[in-house]
Amino acid sequence: MLFSTINDRLYTAVIGDVMDTMGYYHQFLPPSIRPLRPEMRVAGRAMPVLVADVYGPQTKPFGLLTEALDDLRPGEVYLARGGAQPAAMWGEILTATAQKRGAVGAVVNGYHRDAAKVLGQGFPVFSAGAYALDSSVRTVVLDFRVPIEVGEVRVTPGDLVVGDIDGVLVVPKSIEAEVIERAMEKASTENVVRAAIERGMSATEAFARHGVL
Repeated sequence: MLFSTINDRLYTAVIGDVMDTMGYYHQFLPPSIRPLRPEMRVAGRAMPVLVADVYGPQTKPFGLLTEALDDLRPGEVYLARGGAQPAAMWGEILTATAQKRGAVGAVVNGYHRDAAKVLGQGFPVFSAGAYALDSSVRTVVLDFRVPIEVGEVRVTPGDLVVGDIDGVLVVPKSIEAEVIERAMEKASTENVVRAAIERGMSATEAFARHGVL
């Protein structure tokens, strides 16, 4: 119910604004992380994945990647911190596995590949872009369901992840109820302000009256 409400009625801009007013200033992931298609949206629980650089063939290729995928649960978002090396951290088979496990999206601080086949599965994926370079000799999954940091954002298991065309943000689970309640109120107020401006009210008057711009 929560996820469908967010996808139907809210968006990252209004949720981010609310967290700013609550003193949470660093909740957006890096702006390079974008949806594969503009209409893609995601709302779910974070399953954080820790990825590290390697340099050449490994005893266990990909590290704990398959274990992380197989551990995904319904309603979760695979959210991975990448290493420094540019390589594809997501692709066709990973998408199929995540969907089968009931996950609702993938967010990687890195690249994806198999773009056409990923898009064909209709699964929300957010990344820095398409880049076919394989990760098997460049990155490994060190751990999962552990706290990670992506950019300036700390992500812990179970945090709320919301993404759309404007980016991806993380809402700490401890404040999510208040954030969503306030965001619903702000979204309603923004609709009122837009209607007033379309009727001729100035932006200055609208902001003075409603505190929303």
